Amino acid sequence: MQPQYQMGYDRAITVFSPDGRLYQVEYAREAVKRGTTAVGIKAKDGVVLIVDKRVSSRLLEASSIEKIFKIDEHIGVASSGLVGDARALVDRARVECQINRVSYDEPIEVEALSKKLCDHMQNLTQYGGIRPYGTALLIAGVSDGESRLFETDPSGTLLEYKATGIGIGRPAAMKVFEEEYNPESAIKDAILLGLKALHSATEGKFDVDTVEIGVIGKEKPAFRKMSREEVASFVEQFKP
Repeated sequence: MQPQYQMGYDRAITVFSPDGRLYQVEYAREAVKRGTTAVGIKAKDGVVLIVDKRVSSRLLEASSIEKIFKIDEHIGVASSGLVGDARALVDRARVECQINRVSYDEPIEVEALSKKLCDHMQNLTQYGGIRPYGTALLIAGVSDGESRLFETDPSGTLLEYKATGIGIGRPAAMKVFEEEYNPESAIKDAILLGLKALHSATEGKFDVDTVEIGVIGKEKPAFRKMSREEVASFVEQFKP
């Protein structure tokens, strides 16, 4: 129950509370915190994205749950929070990539795309009659031979990480990364570290059907999602 003096300040996105808070933005962050866990790790030879798809029913086709998206040849994203909101941002990101190719005849830089998306997300915190996106994205890619990993949030904040997580399992994942992350690790080792973080975040409740992995290497910057067989070869190592 909110204190009486706070009542009303969460009715509109444009109204600051007396202590300088935008409650609707904070509520959007809560939507992200309740979403499935997604992690990203930079390796010396690329970037890795891993998500937990949280299959809630045995009748559900796990392949229909998409949490990792290819944006361009050299960029991919992982989402947590409201999937519909994430899909809208993904569509916008793909258009921005094509606009850059048509205008400048070159692929967009990962940082430039991340800033464009965050500018758009921030705009939705300034006007009445709309709501913030209830999703956060991990934007991974390679620009000029350098691996980049950015994290967005509903307020439009943009941060770059070596390794990070979003969603309900973020605290457990970050604890693993703080203790074990090595910037000199290869993609294979980064995948194993990411799965270890996901294993900790989900308390071991994952298998090949609930894990999705996306990778992009520095040598041939082409983002791809791993096949079920490739994912299985890594997940097998975490079975008791």
